[in-house]
Amino acid sequence: MSAERTPRTLALTLVAILAAGLFAPQWTLFLLTIALAKGLVVLGLMLLLRCGLVSFGQALYYCIGAYAAGMLGRSTGVSDLLTLMLAGMVAAALVAVVLGFLLARYRSIFFGLLSLAISMILYGLLVKTEALGSSDGFNVLPSTLFGVRPADDWVRYAVLALAAVVTFVAALAVHRYLGTPLGRLAPAIKDNEIRVEYMGASARYAIHVKYVIAAALAGLGGALAATTVGHIDPEMAYWTTSGEFIFITILAGTGSVLAPFLGALIFGIIHTVAFDLSPNTWQMVLGAALLVVIVFLPNGVWSLFRRRGAS
Repeated sequence: MSAERTPRTLALTLVAILAAGLFAPQWTLFLLTIALAKGLVVLGLMLLLRCGLVSFGQALYYCIGAYAAGMLGRSTGVSDLLTLMLAGMVAAALVAVVLGFLLARYRSIFFGLLSLAISMILYGLLVKTEALGSSDGFNVLPSTLFGVRPADDWVRYAVLALAAVVTFVAALAVHRYLGTPLGRLAPAIKDNEIRVEYMGASARYAIHVKYVIAAALAGLGGALAATTVGHIDPEMAYWTTSGEFIFITILAGTGSVLAPFLGALIFGIIHTVAFDLSPNTWQMVLGAALLVVIVFLPNGVWSLFRRRGAS
């Protein structure tokens, strides 16, 4: 898919979600909303992966966004979904600005392991903090939209609609960013960072910016997931959550800003069906799916659309 067609495709996808949501059952609306939340996290991971960096600790910001939204609701009574999502995004971005000065210095496996270590530190702190529910976490206030609580039959659709609009804006912003000089540095940094420095650009600064953007998107997704599920716990910062995001990234590929959301939706469908059919071995089904993708589609599911466009 060409870059020029991406905004139009994003807009058509938004319209399709809003239209289909009117007739979809409640469980489908929930699945789509969670897919959008996880897709936002993977969208940020895509930026890092294009630089050749794999973060094994993106759950850190996913969890920060969730807890920021939940704590804001508990302390102030704010329940507006958009406000909570923005609070989660800002909290995650602020933490990433500070940690980015450290992580932007590292590359390869060191970047991944350091990000994982920081995420596990947060997990350990949350498990020991009784004020935040310790290992049990706490419930999130029922969300409202612009101060209004929709009717029970329309709550999930209203949340999905707002999530789809926010996701559309985020994906379009990332698409525009990738077209800027700073965004275009990613492949060059991955191929030869030294030459990037010779050209007068700062690879460390570019990585720092991408790291903050990825964290903000993860915080946004975490806040959305927390308000959708209605509960928060430290497992959101655990290493298996980060592994799930890596799984989706590999499954989807990095060819387009649409790929993370497609991958998250496919992951959600596989996970739901596999758990329903075989609750004790659903992980094996996910592993088999990832193995098939790696063998036959090494560039992710999105590469199917690129091949179709080239034929």
